[in-house]
Amino acid sequence: MLLGEYEHNIDSKGRVALPVKLREDLGTSFIITKGLDGCLSVYALEQWHLLESKLASLPMSRKTARDYTRFFFGGASECECDKQGRISIPATLRKYAGLEKETVIVGVGNRVEIWDAAKWSAYNEANAETVEKLSEELADLGI
Repeated sequence: MLLGEYEHNIDSKGRVALPVKLREDLGTSFIITKGLDGCLSVYALEQWHLLESKLASLPMSRKTARDYTRFFFGGASECECDKQGRISIPATLRKYAGLEKETVIVGVGNRVEIWDAAKWSAYNEANAETVEKLSEELADLGI
């Protein structure tokens, strides 16, 4: 399970170090793509294949299915860590997520998210009340 929150800087070549624990859980090769809420999502190959199967089963006659699969697959790139544990994030993905220098890398169960640090902070501030409401709703469901 991918857990934790880590702060790392992107270097001038677009590389960022992945924490050791996350690298171990992701494996030697993994997929990075556009995530929701303006971040990037990183998936272990096994998890990626599960998502790939689910998306392949969507009816392409529905515009929302076509739009989401384009969004999800169009920006995807297979990555490996270099000897220093860094990944090179493609320029198009850095631009999408607004990644320039300071990042926050977050393990969220089945994936890792890479956020611009300022965007992550703003997201957390804006969603503090929402999390409280969600907690109450999940409690009603027995979680």
